[in-house]
Amino acid sequence: MVADETSRPSVLPTERLLPNGMMRPELRAELRQIDDARNAWSVVWLWVMVAIIFAVATQFDRWWVVLVGFVAMGPIYVRFAILMHEAAHKLLFTSKRANDFVGKWFIAYPAFVPISLYRRGHFAHHKEEFGADDPDIAFYAGYPGHWADLRRRLLRDACGISGWKNFKVLLLATRSKQGRTIAVPILGVQALLWAGSWVITGAWWAYPVLWFAPWMTQWRVLNRLRSIGEHGGLTASDDRRATTHNVTQHLVARIWLVPYNTGWHLAHHVDMGIPWRNLPRYHHELEAAGYVTPQLTYPSYLALWRAACSAPVA
Repeated sequence: MVADETSRPSVLPTERLLPNGMMRPELRAELRQIDDARNAWSVVWLWVMVAIIFAVATQFDRWWVVLVGFVAMGPIYVRFAILMHEAAHKLLFTSKRANDFVGKWFIAYPAFVPISLYRRGHFAHHKEEFGADDPDIAFYAGYPGHWADLRRRLLRDACGISGWKNFKVLLLATRSKQGRTIAVPILGVQALLWAGSWVITGAWWAYPVLWFAPWMTQWRVLNRLRSIGEHGGLTASDDRRATTHNVTQHLVARIWLVPYNTGWHLAHHVDMGIPWRNLPRYHHELEAAGYVTPQLTYPSYLALWRAACSAPVA
């Protein structure tokens, strides 16, 4: 799935881009601006959406309404993950203290993520995709493969098997002193969420059905599909176009799978210091320079997943 060299022409440097693809310093400063007010609203609005889902599902208390709420929580977890990713890059707020506090207590811990460990591993991923220290390689290694392999993995995700493996690690971490410093705050936040949702809605089942279960199941499916869409079937290389996919962004995908401009993932890997709001502008700069080409670009995520499952059956 690595694009051939004709699809990855050597066009750098240019008048606006450095040899590594980053904008020249005098131009890059503008793209690196963080919009604190709008990012704060994004965090608030995310929790408002959670509150609406819980309120509607518990108020109507019909099985099909609860099911709709359960399904709606999948994309909500994607949003938590992307905002947490911004905080890990220290791009959520200009204040480091605010970035880390909000990123930890209002985004990462509610989504079961130890952000300090995530940040360390994620920077290793950026340093060398497909390298020995890349913590995410299990999600996108082994492609192109077969549809049967992907179906098996997605079924394991959808049934909660993958989720239990992650949750079990969190529980086992409480056995050690060092592990407790990581796991106890996350579990404490979960206890507060359960208690708070129970008191506010009067429904004890709201947290396990609408919060815990989607994290155990739906989020696993969406996370795997998004990871394949970012790096599946590629290889280690100094050329980011050989390590990271470029996919045409459509409305449904941006709502369900790649919110907050995370679908412009190639641009993010060329320069991980650009906040999510400015990634489309930076992506257009890469296109205008000829660095990103139509031959390199998948027309949709479905087309990419098909290519990722195109290996002939033995």
